[in-house]
Amino acid sequence: MELNDITIISDDQFKKAITAASLGNAIEWFDFGVYGFLAYVLGKVFFPEASPSVQLVASLATFSVPFLVRPLGGIFFGILGDKFGRQKVLAVTIIIMSVSTFSIGLIPSYATIGIWAPILLLIAKLAQGFSVGGEYTGAAIFVAEYAPDRKRGFLGSWLDFGSIAGFVLGAGVVVSITMLLGQERFEEWGWRIPFFIAGPLGILGMYLRSALDETPTFQKHSESVENGSVKKQSLMEVIQENGRGILICIGLVITTNVTYYMLLTYMPSYLSHNLKYSADHGVLIIIAIMLGILLIQPVIGLLSDRFGRKIFVRAGSLGLFIFSIPAFYLINTGSVVFIFFGLMFLATMLSFFTGVMASILPALFPTHVRYSAMAIAFNISVLVAGFTPTAAAWLVEATSNLYMPAYYLMIIAVIGFLTVNHMKETANRPLRGETPVASDRAEAKEILQAHYDRIEARIESIDEEIERLQKRRGQLIQQHPEIND
Repeated sequence: MELNDITIISDDQFKKAITAASLGNAIEWFDFGVYGFLAYVLGKVFFPEASPSVQLVASLATFSVPFLVRPLGGIFFGILGDKFGRQKVLAVTIIIMSVSTFSIGLIPSYATIGIWAPILLLIAKLAQGFSVGGEYTGAAIFVAEYAPDRKRGFLGSWLDFGSIAGFVLGAGVVVSITMLLGQERFEEWGWRIPFFIAGPLGILGMYLRSALDETPTFQKHSESVENGSVKKQSLMEVIQENGRGILICIGLVITTNVTYYMLLTYMPSYLSHNLKYSADHGVLIIIAIMLGILLIQPVIGLLSDRFGRKIFVRAGSLGLFIFSIPAFYLINTGSVVFIFFGLMFLATMLSFFTGVMASILPALFPTHVRYSAMAIAFNISVLVAGFTPTAAAWLVEATSNLYMPAYYLMIIAVIGFLTVNHMKETANRPLRGETPVASDRAEAKEILQAHYDRIEARIESIDEEIERLQKRRGQLIQQHPEIND
């Protein structure tokens, strides 16, 4: 390796990349947040003939069903992303996602058009799920391929910062509109406004993404394809040759996203429906929790660049397993202070995962299959995790046990702990199969010197081993003269 082999990315380049990628993620999670906080209203609007409990489960099921098509979207956009580039695909996914979210606000109620209301809602959610299948994976890869190796954890953490910011924005919009219009008018027509906001946000995101250059890593890959040095692979070959990375990705994403959906999508309904807690107060507590996550998450990413990613995944898994029941005990006390601390603990464990996930997952796969392999693994995992709100609501209703969500999280924590034990450390290392990326020439020289120092240390280690073996050989010949050379 020589100095010219190290890619140098300027501050302006990766700031633009992170801003554009994070905004798309924020729009995605803006809708998820709005939908989660409006689950009880949407149940009344689209499933008015059912009981309140069935309305809640039905509206959450409509949230979960689109996850069935996410793997299809992941495969479709993953193949396109590996063939035509990350930037082009991300510009398309944000358009589909924004249009489908905006259209939910246009759907008439069940009282107006009958059964067509929930059907149209489901169609909009399916379109959204298809586009989201390529959104997060593409955004994570885009940031990872732009980020310098020594800053990938910190810079990658801003991607999920965008996710939480989208949740906060969604929750804030719901609360603000409810306060302005009053509960009656909000349930009548005000609930549509949050979905309309996705329109202008999508236009802004599309503009930012269209103005970006393709990642330097993919540009180098494209040159290799043109030179014929990279062979094309079928989907089955991609899965077979990257089986270990796919399994690790599935384990990590299931652990992260189940915790995500449990805390940020299901808990508002759990507080209002099961604990009979004021819906407005429940939303305000969740907003406060999310603001706490926004502060913690970049710190986790920054620390992971120094101490590694594995330590945080391991700590989050252990914490979730040991303290989920105590956390739900606090939540079930009914005290605002105890509810806050119970939720804040779960939020901290979630931050341990989300703070490092965007920097771990892209590093599991080589460039020529990174988008397709990661999209397959990620969306299979999200397919499982996406049913968390529905499953948790059903388990609580079926068993009348308010601690079922805690048991659910404990099982997921075991998956996280087993997965991290089979994962290689990715901090401060190039993406798989790539040369290093630095933020300036001075850092590139440091990386190059460290590279040669490692080679030199390895050579010295080999020389010492050769010398030890030669001494041992001499000893054996003295002890056993019959041994020939």
